[in-house]
Amino acid sequence: MTAQPDLFDRPLFRSRRERALRAAKPGADFLLRAVAEDLEDRLLMVNRTFHTAVDLGGHTGLLSQAVSRSGKAENLIRADLFRADPNLPAPDLVCDDAILPFRDQSVDLIVSALNLQFVNDLPGSLVQIRRALIPDGLFLGTLPGAGTLTELRDSLTRAELEIKGGAAARVLPFADTRDLGGLLQRAGFALPVTDLDTFTVRYDTMFALLADLRAMGATSVLKDRSRTPLAGKILLRAAELYAQNHSDPDGRIRATFALVTLSGWAPHESQQKPLSPGSAKSRLADALGAQERKIGE
Repeated sequence: MTAQPDLFDRPLFRSRRERALRAAKPGADFLLRAVAEDLEDRLLMVNRTFHTAVDLGGHTGLLSQAVSRSGKAENLIRADLFRADPNLPAPDLVCDDAILPFRDQSVDLIVSALNLQFVNDLPGSLVQIRRALIPDGLFLGTLPGAGTLTELRDSLTRAELEIKGGAAARVLPFADTRDLGGLLQRAGFALPVTDLDTFTVRYDTMFALLADLRAMGATSVLKDRSRTPLAGKILLRAAELYAQNHSDPDGRIRATFALVTLSGWAPHESQQKPLSPGSAKSRLADALGAQERKIGE
C-alpha cells in the first residue's frame, strides 16, 4: 500500500510557531485564549478529577493555565514541539504531537487547542491519543473546521485568477464537523461528540488579518505550497475584493473562524451503551400515541 504524502511541512510549522512566540504581538493570542477558556468551561462540567492531564501542543501555556484553574487535574504535563526561549515558560516535555511518547493507558486527560489541524495523519493521531488514555479517560480538543477563513480564501483565489489566470492553494484545508465526528468513532472513542462555534472577527483591512495570522504562527504550511510569494498587485487586488464582498456597512471586513470541539472517552465497561436491537420493552407507536400500520397500508 502506498503511503499518503504529507500535507503539511512540519519543520516550517515549528519554526513559524517559534517565531510567533518570540515576537509575542500583544493581543494576537485572542483566538487561543477564547478556546482555552471554552475548554476550561467544558472541564468544569465534568463531574470528576483527573490524576494526570496532558496539554498537547500548548506552546503559549494558556491552555495549561485554564486546566489548572479548573481544578480538574492533579498533575499537568505541558507538551510542545520546542523548548521556548529562556524568558518564556518552558514546556514539561518536548515532543512531536504527531508521534505521542506516552505509554498505552498512562494518562487520564488529554486536551489540545488549535494544534491538531497541522498534523499530517489526524486519524492516526486520534488513535494514539485514545490509546494513551486510561479506560474512561477523556480527550478534549478544538481545531478550525470547514468555513474558517472562507473570505480570505475567496479573495486571494479570485485576485490570483484575475491577474495570473491560475491560483495556488493559499489557505489550509479544514475538515467538516461531521467528518471529524466520524474520525473520533474510527479511532475507537466512546460517546464521541463534536460541536461547532463560529467566531466572526472584524478588521480594518485584509492586511491586518494577515498580520494577526502571522503573529499566531498560523500562516500556510502546506508542503505543496507555491514557493513564489504573492506579488504586491495581487495582494492589493485581493484586499479590494475582500472589502467589496466581505465587509460591513462601516467598511470593516469580516473574518470567520469555525471552531470544532471534539470530545471522546476511552472505552470502559461502566459507560452507557446503546440497547441491542429488539430489546425495547415498549412500542414507539404507544409512546407517540400513534396508530401503527404495516408497510403498504
